[in-house]
Amino acid sequence: YQEDPAADIRFWGGDMMNEVYKEHQDGVGLVQDYKDGAIIGFIQVALKARSYFEKFKRCFADISSWNPDVVILIDYPGFNFRVAEWAHNKGFKVYYYIAPKVWASREGRIKKLKAFVDKLFIVFPFEIPYFTKKGIDFIYKGNPLIDAIDNSVALKESREEFLRRNSLPDSPVIALMAGSRTGEISSMMPVFMEFADKMHALPEYADYQFIVAAAPSRSMSDYSKYVSGREAYVKVVFGQSYAVLRHAAAAVVNSGTASLETALIGTPQVVAYKGAAINFVIAKQIIKIRFISLGNLILNRTCFRELLQFYFTPDNVLQEVLRMIEDTEYRENMLAGYQEIRNALGGRGASAAVAKAMIEELRKR
Repeated sequence: YQEDPAADIRFWGGDMMNEVYKEHQDGVGLVQDYKDGAIIGFIQVALKARSYFEKFKRCFADISSWNPDVVILIDYPGFNFRVAEWAHNKGFKVYYYIAPKVWASREGRIKKLKAFVDKLFIVFPFEIPYFTKKGIDFIYKGNPLIDAIDNSVALKESREEFLRRNSLPDSPVIALMAGSRTGEISSMMPVFMEFADKMHALPEYADYQFIVAAAPSRSMSDYSKYVSGREAYVKVVFGQSYAVLRHAAAAVVNSGTASLETALIGTPQVVAYKGAAINFVIAKQIIKIRFISLGNLILNRTCFRELLQFYFTPDNVLQEVLRMIEDTEYRENMLAGYQEIRNALGGRGASAAVAKAMIEELRKR
């Protein structure tokens, strides 16, 4: 809207996109909320196949009836690749923002990107040589997380205000980031709670509180069975991930974008991941990168540890968290790596630059 106030936008997305829409236009541009289809893992995808089929039908019909000048896809490759193929075959121009991670797995999708996407907009510096080598037409304008974090009101709030607003005691915080998907929560929370029990049992850390940073789309019922009996030292807050990280001494973070956000906020972290055994076995066959964390990938070295699957245990998490708290040199080296990550991602204004580039591309027609 800043680049083209006359733009008419209709979308499948979430509450934040809808809030921006309503600031500029009357009505509701949100057709379908993506959180209804947020799943992870090969088995879960298979079980949800019928639901996805219905969503595709609705999406295709909506695009056809609205007849837009361009279909802009953002991340979410499991859904968006199908939309890209359909839209291209129907004659719509297709832009893709935040490239599918074909450099990590399923490289065969490169052919689909070439065939069905008119312009790819990438967000990581290590993607530049990769997509150049693959002959993909792309534009790189930096990473939108820089703006999201630097402009976050939550990060400007004082520790005292954060604690008061959430009725939390004035004691050190360990942040627990379990992810937003149901499968992630059920895999991560039992280990998180065992770790919290073990650390709380140490006399020198008995006053620490463990805050689960829950997604705003979840409810307390998703966490109650894990937190029950631990309310004295485990708390759950919703929609405040940045604030929780900002005021934490250390964080245990589910792999994904959250680990990069944690690095940019500057909180020492250990990354963890645990999924269904069959998903992990399949993933090991197709994933071809050294790291799963974006920060480590950007640096091409280990800045912070990754505890994956069988290594994600309460004892291993405890060992790493204590090391981050007690070993000053280890912590300082990690924070220095964070600055390298921030520098590599470039400055502010990535999303605005991408929006401008998209409009310029459209006007070339």
